[in-house]
Amino acid sequence: MRLLPPPGPARVLTLGTLVKTVGRGLWLVASALFLTRSVGLSATQVGIGLTVSALVGVLASAPSGYLADRVGPRGVQVGALFVAGTLTIGLIAVRSFPTFVLVGAATALADAVERGARGALIAGAVPADQRVRTRAYLRATTNVGISVGAVLGGFAIAADTRTGYVALILASAATSLAAAVVFLRLPAVAPVAAPTHGPRLVALRDRPFLAFTLVDGLMSMHFSLLTIALPLWIAGHTRAPAWMISALTLVNTVLVVLLQVRAAGTAATLSGAARAARRAGVAIALACVLFAASGAVPTAGAVGLLGLGSLAHVTGELWHSAAGWGISFGLAPADAQGQYQGTYGMGYELGKMLAPVVVTSLALGWGVPGWLVLGALFLLLGALVPPVVRWAGRTRPISGPAEPVPASALDRRSGGSIWQADSRADGAGTPTGGIGAPRGRATARS
Repeated sequence: MRLLPPPGPARVLTLGTLVKTVGRGLWLVASALFLTRSVGLSATQVGIGLTVSALVGVLASAPSGYLADRVGPRGVQVGALFVAGTLTIGLIAVRSFPTFVLVGAATALADAVERGARGALIAGAVPADQRVRTRAYLRATTNVGISVGAVLGGFAIAADTRTGYVALILASAATSLAAAVVFLRLPAVAPVAAPTHGPRLVALRDRPFLAFTLVDGLMSMHFSLLTIALPLWIAGHTRAPAWMISALTLVNTVLVVLLQVRAAGTAATLSGAARAARRAGVAIALACVLFAASGAVPTAGAVGLLGLGSLAHVTGELWHSAAGWGISFGLAPADAQGQYQGTYGMGYELGKMLAPVVVTSLALGWGVPGWLVLGALFLLLGALVPPVVRWAGRTRPISGPAEPVPASALDRRSGGSIWQADSRADGAGTPTGGIGAPRGRATARS
């Protein structure tokens, strides 16, 4: 597998993502310790603050994508990264719970804006037949970046001093600012005109797409199986050694890096993406069964079942991710890619909010029956995707070309601020690049 996509916008996106996610890994590995040991917050306060931040991310997703469509995604993404980097520096000033909630919510808003703009930027700067593959490169790169950041962040954890944590925060902020500079190398994608009549946030009125977003978001709860439920299950309910927790995480990371781009080929059409989602449900359900069985066997058997379950899970993870990108790009009108990608991200944020309660209550509270219920749930969610995609295909209007916004009109409307294909039946053979004409003309940056 190529470590980088060919030269062009996809490679710039990949390099910028690598820089940004190293910073995310730095923060993720030590955030809880900084907030509890240095700031003095309780674990409950940290949990509440993170929940509030996640809720802000959910609510801001679609409007953020709409902003990227209207103003232009490159400027919005770069501006959001600069704001996020500045807010990260602001964590140094956090001394109380209200301040933490305020900074966390503001950062979540900036992150939501950046996510919505990223989806629109991919749609506008990358050819339609390469968008899903590009997202696969970005996901593989994200795993590499977070892993590198986590290793580097371990030095701050080992020191366990405020100076070490502050240095980590500054490094994380620097990566956000550096990523913004990298993304300035991307071609400018012309904004598209707002609809002359009807609702502005059309994605929130697209019932088939919202149904897909909900199903896909709930299915994304499977990511928490590996990070939350399985470590606690291994430690408290199996005879497997504790090192299996790290080993399974490492295996997952390596396989995603090596295979995500290849798995993206399964989602080259809407119908193919829908089938990939269905297969993902089967694979993740099998993983749940294997994890459940690991609690009733000796050590060697537990290790074997956990290993097989991890392989089944990462297979489903690869298919699910590729399917989500293919369907979200494929169902979005050419002039609303930003808000559709933002709405799609809203489902993931919802799943991330619900997952800790759902997976721990079932897998750990109910034990083996809970794992089986989770497996049945993921199987059902995967099976629902193809009919939802067929429903969406029957309701897609034929989209005309996206209309670029003249610079003079943009200046009048925004005040100069930086914050600014027909798919009938089941979509068989329809490339997952969006309906109708290209989103906007990509112009080389001077």
